Amino acid sequence: MNSTSFVMAHVGQSHAPRRNLRHGVETCTWGLRKWKPEYRSRRPRFAVLATGVGPRTSQAKWLTQRITLYLFEICENFYEGKSLHWPDEEDEGTVKYPVRFGIQPLAVIRDTPLDDKGPLPTVASDALRLSGTRQGSGLLCEFDPEPLLKMAHMDVNQVKGQPISLGVAPGFGPEDVDVPKGFTAARRSENAASPGWVGTISDPAKRKAIEMYAENMAAAHYENLGWTVKRLGKPYDLHCTRDGEERRVEVKGTTGSAAKVLLTSNEVDHARNTQHTVDLYVVGDIRIEGKGHTASEGRVLHFKDWSPAEEDLKPKSFEYRLPLGDSPLP
Repeated sequence: MNSTSFVMAHVGQSHAPRRNLRHGVETCTWGLRKWKPEYRSRRPRFAVLATGVGPRTSQAKWLTQRITLYLFEICENFYEGKSLHWPDEEDEGTVKYPVRFGIQPLAVIRDTPLDDKGPLPTVASDALRLSGTRQGSGLLCEFDPEPLLKMAHMDVNQVKGQPISLGVAPGFGPEDVDVPKGFTAARRSENAASPGWVGTISDPAKRKAIEMYAENMAAAHYENLGWTVKRLGKPYDLHCTRDGEERRVEVKGTTGSAAKVLLTSNEVDHARNTQHTVDLYVVGDIRIEGKGHTASEGRVLHFKDWSPAEEDLKPKSFEYRLPLGDSPLP
């Protein structure tokens, strides 16, 4: 393959950076502290987030060590984030990582050599070290991705197009992010109950505020275009009519990037029904503030005449029918 542009970033080994990494994997969003001119002019295809080795060492010492690589495809380019998205942003009430981009998890490559025996050229390996000495800033590198993709057990011939179909890569979830040593089960449970630990929002009032803000934006958009809007909620969110025309609108909202949304099987079936015209209206980067969960900001992605393609869907759970047979005796 030809050289491809990567974002290379080091993630710290302590509790807070790993918590942010888990949240980023769950919400398909990553963020950096400061803008660089090249972020505005280039569109990298992949991102590598690496952790497990301290970066404050010489290049020669760095190249003798092994690390864990988290490989992502970048599915939304750099944008200015305004929401309090990561756990430490919510804790401190300020946007710490305004440079954001959407990511799709491809593979985890553990215990990877950082020297030429590994999948990274020296310039990319050292970019991870330098990133760690600069508060995890993202460094852009150009190199041949083939060795890295092969080590991730991905068919190189199937990743030449964009985007990569979900079934091509092994994929991974927040549970695959290594936790720091001494990170006890009790501490993990404590953080899992807090908003944003693995991307899910446990606070129902906050979740409702996000949903309603996105729905209000969608309703206002269609009303401004002359549609009569009726809010349903189920089996879809908005029923829009205008001059005998009908559109059914599914609305989604998130504080992260609009790289992915969760769909029920009914929502997929409804969108694929050729008897209906369905739109998907997604609001990302919604900012939520205060105890009253005041919503503001937001970045819109609007898909008209939407029907989700099979290669863009990934099952998260299954309904299992038990085999017929005699019930066991008590």
